[in-house]
Amino acid sequence: MVDWDYDYLIKLLALGDSGVGKTTFLYRYTDNKFNRKFTTTVGIDFREKRVVYLGTGADGTTERNFRVHLQLWDTAGQERFRSLTTAFFRDAMGFLLMFDLTNQQSFLNVRNWMSQLQANAYCDCPDVVLVGTKADLKDTRNVHTRQARDLADRYGIPYFETSAMTGVDVDQAVTTLMNLVMKRMEQSTYGAQSSEPNGSHTASHEVEEAPVRRRCAC
Repeated sequence: MVDWDYDYLIKLLALGDSGVGKTTFLYRYTDNKFNRKFTTTVGIDFREKRVVYLGTGADGTTERNFRVHLQLWDTAGQERFRSLTTAFFRDAMGFLLMFDLTNQQSFLNVRNWMSQLQANAYCDCPDVVLVGTKADLKDTRNVHTRQARDLADRYGIPYFETSAMTGVDVDQAVTTLMNLVMKRMEQSTYGAQSSEPNGSHTASHEVEEAPVRRRCAC
């Protein structure tokens, strides 16, 4: 597969406290493997995956398959890297907001991450999926499903409980976020008024710059 053998380049950003499992989550998604030996991410790292999205063709009605190149950016959760992390917010088209189901403080800090995201992302209401990690650790769980769902409902975003070890709902969480981003792009392309494109179409073999910050209908 050559470098330009895709229709869309989608950049997704994983964010959350240090140690919530962002790196192992992304590794499970891209490689379908679990590696408990990952060290703490320093600064920014990323993984990539090619997928197919069933979307709408140029006429706005016909369905067709689009080849999507996903870049999944893995951010450091430590405070000393916060300025570096937020610098990537404007370039991302969707966000995996993650917390550890065994760590109540990481859940409480979701609100802080959401505030930073809303202040620095490409628009005031970006596409976000809330992800609870380490769902396999039932004996040490510290965050109830109802707490997390209530918070997700408050923000109007989807919520998934996942496990990088077993793979449960990892694919579903990423796919849901990708679908939200692609639908936003389709609505823009085919005349919707809610937003402008937040992705980069590569049919012309050119990658567009990330859009400037704007207000968008939620």
